[in-house]
Amino acid sequence: MSAQHAGDPATFAADVLDEGPAEIEFEPGVASRRPVKTSAAGALVRDSAGRVLFVVPVYKPVLDIPGGMTEDDESPKAAALREIREELGLDVRLGRLLVVDWTPRNGVWRDCHQFVFDGGVVDGAVACDPELRGVEYLTLDDARPRIYPSLHRRLTLAVTALESGTTRYAEFGRET
Repeated sequence: MSAQHAGDPATFAADVLDEGPAEIEFEPGVASRRPVKTSAAGALVRDSAGRVLFVVPVYKPVLDIPGGMTEDDESPKAAALREIREELGLDVRLGRLLVVDWTPRNGVWRDCHQFVFDGGVVDGAVACDPELRGVEYLTLDDARPRIYPSLHRRLTLAVTALESGTTRYAEFGRET
């Protein structure tokens, strides 16, 4: 079983066995011609005042939410949990999926499926990763000039999903 799997290890192992032997290519090269998509996952973490937790990365000029890119054979939820542990030193219990958002290619970055999970309420989080300058709790309005517009749209949908109990699907932060 993949160490990155966020579910029950015994169930996951049984599910893998139930799939049968690894699939082979009947038409050589067909798999290598398929596009490669990336995925990333993060968490909407709030403080007790309702402000959103943002991380301040050293590698880009904008704020982001805790989370990051998935690794090979890692689920989005497992990636979010791993990144939160690495970035903030927290072992949180992620709640439900709030938003799935597709973002188009941007410069060196491929198009990506972005997953936002409910990260619950955490007061007093601190950065503990050298990739971060720190953390800030901000309202979405206060964060708006310091985050990408698509992230602002995605997080607005995440707050709506949290309040409504309904997961949202978006493309570049716009619900479709």
